[in-house]
Amino acid sequence: MAETVSMPKPGFDMQEGTLVRWVRVEGDAVEKGQVLAEIETDKATVEVEAPLSGVVYKHLVEQGSIVPIGTPIVIIAAPGEKVEDAPVSTPAVEPVKKEAAPVSEAAPSPSAVVESAASGDGRVKASPLARRMAQEKRINLATLKGSGPGGRVVRKDIEAALAAVPAPSPEPAIVQPVAAAAVPVEPVWTGGEIPADQHIPLNRLRSAIGRRLVESKQSVPHFYVTHNYNAEPLLALRSELNQLLPDDQKLTVNDFIVKAVALALRQFPNINASISGNELVRHGHVNVGVAVAVEGGLLTIACRDADQKPLRVISREVRDMAGRARSGKVRPEDVEGSTFSISNLGMYDVEEFIAIINPPEAAILAVGSAQKMPVVDGDTLRIGTRMRMTISADHRVTDGAEAAQFMQALAKFIEEPMRLVL
Repeated sequence: MAETVSMPKPGFDMQEGTLVRWVRVEGDAVEKGQVLAEIETDKATVEVEAPLSGVVYKHLVEQGSIVPIGTPIVIIAAPGEKVEDAPVSTPAVEPVKKEAAPVSEAAPSPSAVVESAASGDGRVKASPLARRMAQEKRINLATLKGSGPGGRVVRKDIEAALAAVPAPSPEPAIVQPVAAAAVPVEPVWTGGEIPADQHIPLNRLRSAIGRRLVESKQSVPHFYVTHNYNAEPLLALRSELNQLLPDDQKLTVNDFIVKAVALALRQFPNINASISGNELVRHGHVNVGVAVAVEGGLLTIACRDADQKPLRVISREVRDMAGRARSGKVRPEDVEGSTFSISNLGMYDVEEFIAIINPPEAAILAVGSAQKMPVVDGDTLRIGTRMRMTISADHRVTDGAEAAQFMQALAKFIEEPMRLVL
């Protein structure tokens, strides 16, 4: 039985994407889960996978087309099957606009060229992601030979150009005798000519983030609850477990937090929820979103059914999805479907912060660093390790008392971490 594959929606506010490459041509055999095509969105390059095994019967859109979400893009049929009345899609072809180079009076480095030249009518054919990368890396698109359809410059052409740039030859080092007690000094501004202002257009990812979060802050009534957790038991258990694991499977603190949050959410379905029109939707699945820093912005990947998975599975899945996000190869299921999010800045020695809710979710947890500090233990003052977390919650969905109770429930899993492995 033939099946039509439609343009996926890898992101809450995505309305369209550019189909940059067909991986499987018409007539190719394809297995379920194999990549059919690559699409580009505001956020990343996404691989579209086959939902069933069969033969690529017909492409319904051409490479280089901008395709609205839900538009049929390809038909997969059984070998020898004839398909009648195939849907016809007529998405728009991406208009290629000339982009202004960043304004700067400072001279570019020897390995960077400001985009200025173009071919033909002054326009360069390039995918949105390639254009953004070229702008950020200061690569002249007009000097590249595109490997995409019709000579279109795509991401791999930018990566090849960056790899081909020779590294500047280091100057011979002059070794000076240094006293044993010398302390390295960070470089500081020593005067001289002040650099000119730089006018850098926002890339598509940063613009999308800004648009969504402005809408969140303006339309969602945020409130915040902070709790200080005893992180010593969790750190001790993590150290003990990691002694039994190979280097490429070590557990992170965030893995424990994802599992702890998922179990706590199971006790508080009102927080594992979202607003849909005039309805409150309490989600049956607990899909914990994890914010991942990528070049030029931020993506949230979704660890599905995290309350049902052991720590090692959570760790592997989050590590794999984060790797794909950073390399621009996320899959649609990686970045959609989260019901609650975590933003962890602990690796940056951040004491505490607050995060903006990721619509349509009802809450997000901001995680700070595990830090040594004076603590009162009974009648004794000692040095302990504490970690502050702050929940940002939607006051339309929940209130301060329930959010505080959720943070208390979370403490049982953070401060008694053996509950996470039983």
